[in-house]
Amino acid sequence: MTYLPPHFAETDTATLHALVRAHPLATWVVQHQGELLVNHIPLLLDAERGEHGTLLGHVARANPVWQALADGAPSVAVFTGPQAYVSPNWYPSKHAHGKAVPTWNYAVVHVHGVPQAIDDPARVLDIVTRLTRVHEAAQARPWQVADAPADYLANLLKAIVAIEFPVQRWVGKWKVSQNRPTADQQGVATGLREQGREAAAQMAKLVQARITT
Repeated sequence: MTYLPPHFAETDTATLHALVRAHPLATWVVQHQGELLVNHIPLLLDAERGEHGTLLGHVARANPVWQALADGAPSVAVFTGPQAYVSPNWYPSKHAHGKAVPTWNYAVVHVHGVPQAIDDPARVLDIVTRLTRVHEAAQARPWQVADAPADYLANLLKAIVAIEFPVQRWVGKWKVSQNRPTADQQGVATGLREQGREAAAQMAKLVQARITT
């Protein structure tokens, strides 16, 4: 369960998908035999597969998490987007009455579902190929799976297990100063931009996009 005040809830599907694609490294949590198994793996979203889309990835065969999936364990994959510290000095209201404290802004997506382990070599190869194609796309000369020697590739594929994660539910939380007066929101956006850091600039855009006048 996620603490999610209504004013921080994000439900637009395109917005949720965009964050997952821009920040594909997920913190993946699986419940198994009274424990929580936590892994960090890049996941690819196939939005056209299944009612709510499907996440695709792979783990090392030596990683016990894939065996835990045989029990139909519920999982959540957490994708973390832009985040930044917010100083109360950026609020005009603070300078008026002093009633302000620091906070932290962030945008996250929680994806819930029951993943499956895939051990079929052809399907594992397909998922690895798709992941590679997406993440190599920005390279001047994209590396392809077929660039690796066939015997080398065959051995590597034996050492991994693919993961298919049919999505049951999406939860988006955009904590981007929506609970502040408009002047304070503008102050936060300006303060973040003046930091001169890419992460702060990304958060400034999210804050600015939610300002209503």
